[in-house]
Parts: sequence; C-alpha cells; structure tokens
Amino acid sequence: MASDMPIGVQVGDGTDNQGRPRWENVANGDGPVLGREFEIADILSYIKHQKIANVVWLTADVHYCAAHYYDPQQAQFPDFDLFWEFVAGPLNAGTFGPNLLDNTFGPQVILQKTPAGQNSSPYAGLQFFGQVDIHPHTAVMLVSLKDIDGNTVFS
Repeated sequence: MASDMPIGVQVGDGTDNQGRPRWENVANGDGPVLGREFEIADILSYIKHQKIANVVWLTADVHYCAAHYYDPQQAQFPDFDLFWEFVAGPLNAGTFGPNLLDNTFGPQVILQKTPAGQNSSPYAGLQFFGQVDIHPHTAVMLVSLKDIDGNTVFS
C-alpha cells in the first residue's frame, strides 16, 4: 500500500474556528476511530477478513525516517492483522520530527531518525529514501530505508 503520509503519525494543522485541532493526516489524536480513520479501519478490516497476507505500507512526507510496526493488541481499533509501515522522504527538504503517534491503530516505533533541531538543512545528513527490491525468482520483498549516501539504516 502506498500512502502520502503515515497512518499513525499525528500531523497537526492548527485549529478550526471553534478551537478544535485540525489534522493534515489520517491520525487525529489518541482514542477510538474518528474522521478519516474510519476509511483506514475499513481497509484494515477488509485485508484481515479476506486473509490478504504480507501487507506493507510505504509512506512519506513527515520529513524524517521511521519504521513502524502496527499491532492490534496495542490498538484502540483491533480488527486488523499485524503490518509494517516504512516512512522516508522527502529527500531534499528540511528535516523535522519526530511527531507523536496516535494509538488508534497501535503503531510501535522500531526505528526513527530525526534531527536534534527542527528544519535541519539537507546538508545535515538526515535525508532518507526507501528502496523496495523484489527477488525475481522467490518474489520475496525487501524494504530498505537508506540515508542520503545510500547506506541502509534499516530493512
């Protein structure tokens, strides 16, 4: 699955005219399924009940690198199977983060590469990209998160 932003990373977008938080992303704060999270909940439940195996989410746009493991036993919404989410990018922009995680789908941080200060220059060396390799004979998929020099930081 490809998504423009991670499922469980909270990306705030100020408040509405009544003072309630707004969100750029699916995640909208800890707790039960709300708002756009209903769409993700439907997809995750469908994947589980159709017994679709080996689902991996590839995402970007939070300006840091992360590997998240989603565990229904840690989630407010538990009707899904375990899956991984890999986050990288954009490659040539200020580096931010880390953002808070939303517990609705139970993400666990396995890897996180973030700057000491916000909006670090690309020259600071904290730019990352993802690489997906599928073996031509076995169809085994390997996802790697790499630094700007092409060194693997997690796979």
